[in-house]
Amino acid sequence: MNKENDYFVHSSAVIDEGSKIGAKTKIWHFSHIMSNSKIGESCNIGQNVVISPKVIIGNCVKIQNNISVYTGVICEDDVFLGPSMVFTNVINPRSFIVRKEEFLETYIEKGASIGANATIVCGNRIGEYAMIGAGTVITKPVLPYALVVGNPGKQIGWVSKYGHRLHFNENDLAICEESGQKYKLENNTIIPL
Repeated sequence: MNKENDYFVHSSAVIDEGSKIGAKTKIWHFSHIMSNSKIGESCNIGQNVVISPKVIIGNCVKIQNNISVYTGVICEDDVFLGPSMVFTNVINPRSFIVRKEEFLETYIEKGASIGANATIVCGNRIGEYAMIGAGTVITKPVLPYALVVGNPGKQIGWVSKYGHRLHFNENDLAICEESGQKYKLENNTIIPL
C-alpha cells in the first residue's frame, strides 16, 4: 500500500503525475495510469491495463487484464470490464491523420458488465446494469438492464441487478432468482419495484 494515499500499486506499474487514485484501489503488474485520469475508491485494475488521459473511473470498478481504456471513456460505479475487452475512441482512425479532437465519449453506467473480448465502438452509452456478452460488438446504445450478445450486438432479453436473466409473466413482472427483487417491463423499460 502507498501509505500516503492508501492505495496499492505494483512495482512494475507506472503512475503519471496528475492522475488521481482513490483509497483502497489496487493497480497490478505492468499497468499504466496516464496523467489527468481519475480512478475512484476500491477499484481493481488488472495486469497490463492502460488508463489514458482524462478517463474517469468511478468507485468499485473492476478492470480485468489486458484492457486499454481510452480518452473519452467514462465508467460509473460498480462497472465490470472483462478480460481483453476493447474500447475505441475514433470512428474512422488513420495512422497518418491526427484525430484527437474527434474522440467520441463512451459512457458506461452504474453496475454494467462487459464480457471478455467484447468491443465497444465509441460514442455509445451502455445503460445501468446492462450485461454485454463475451465477444459482443456494440455498435449502438444499450438500454439499462439489457442483455446484449453477438456481432453486431443484439438485445436478447433483460437481466436483474444481480446479472440473472429475467423471465416476465403475462403481467410483465419478473423476479430475480438470487435477490428476490421484482421488476416490471413497461414501454421497453425495466422498472425495479
